[in-house]
Amino acid sequence: MLPGLLQNASNVHDYVTWILKQNGGTFKFKGPWFTNMTFMVTSDPMNIHHMFSKNFSNYTKGQKFQEIFDVLGDGIFNSDSDSWTYQRKLLHTVLKDNKFKLFFEQFVRGKVEKSLIPFLDHVSSFGIEVDLQDIFQRFTFDSACLVVLGFDPSCLSTEFPDVSHAKAFDQLEECLLYRHIVPESCWKLQRWLQIGIEKKLSSAWKIFDQFIYKCISSRKEELSQSKAPKTEEEKFDLLTALEEQVEEIGGIIKSDKFLRDTALNLMVAGRDTISAGLTWLFWIVATHPHVEAKILEEIKEHLLGNGKSKDLNIDEISNLVYLHGVICESLRLYPPVPFEHKCSVQFDILPSGEDQQEKCLTEKFQYGLKL
Repeated sequence: MLPGLLQNASNVHDYVTWILKQNGGTFKFKGPWFTNMTFMVTSDPMNIHHMFSKNFSNYTKGQKFQEIFDVLGDGIFNSDSDSWTYQRKLLHTVLKDNKFKLFFEQFVRGKVEKSLIPFLDHVSSFGIEVDLQDIFQRFTFDSACLVVLGFDPSCLSTEFPDVSHAKAFDQLEECLLYRHIVPESCWKLQRWLQIGIEKKLSSAWKIFDQFIYKCISSRKEELSQSKAPKTEEEKFDLLTALEEQVEEIGGIIKSDKFLRDTALNLMVAGRDTISAGLTWLFWIVATHPHVEAKILEEIKEHLLGNGKSKDLNIDEISNLVYLHGVICESLRLYPPVPFEHKCSVQFDILPSGEDQQEKCLTEKFQYGLKL
């Protein structure tokens, strides 16, 4: 199995999908005995429903996940049980806030009109060839920083600036991916010796932490100096919203460490998932002209209903049914997060018949759901 994966490294998602198809949607991967790389892979909808809904309490992220993603701290991606439930409820409450909805609508329109469109107009008028995925990553990093931290690093610029904390963010994700594909003993030895990619991770971790803690300190200072009640039109960011919550809920104290972990987890969720989704969406539309024509026709119908251009708010965008369908199909074919792993707490039997021993690692392979 391992030689096949290495030979198909550049096409690994389709290769794993092919293996799943040959094995009825579920198979067990066994690496060399010394690598500790044995796990189940499934794209069977019944198995996925079983692990993520019907028997949800028996499947956690597990200790191995938390070790790989130690940089995420105690944020929602690394949390299980009560901590996960608490953070989910807290974030859900903040995201339902009318101030957030108003800010998000104004922010998206402003960022697109003042940054993304002028940038694309510039490179188009000068005939400059650009990597669209890089553009979307710059756009979503700026967006994530502004929404979460209240700070715009302006990575999306015609000068293509090399922003240190944006570069550190990229290096963090690169190193975490590396931990997924090499034996655990290998990257742990590198971490202990502080060599190779683990040395790069330590440096990037320090740079990005300095950036986040500086933002936290600045926002706290601004809050302490402004005691007047805020209106819905005033500046909003998730960091401030979390800071304004009560000091302790559900046993979790909102220390700077908690705010740092939450902010980083939200930025991870808000940058690459959206940029990857946008990249695949534009690729699909560009390679299917008839789909592009229908999208434009639908937009013109709603945007130029009376022959005059108008701004679309979030509620009006929901009327773009065909565009919504295209986005959903793009996400189905090319999910931004192609896999997610869970660890069984106790022995279990999947609907497909496979045994799940205690602490058995199982990869849910979303990309393979289309097989």
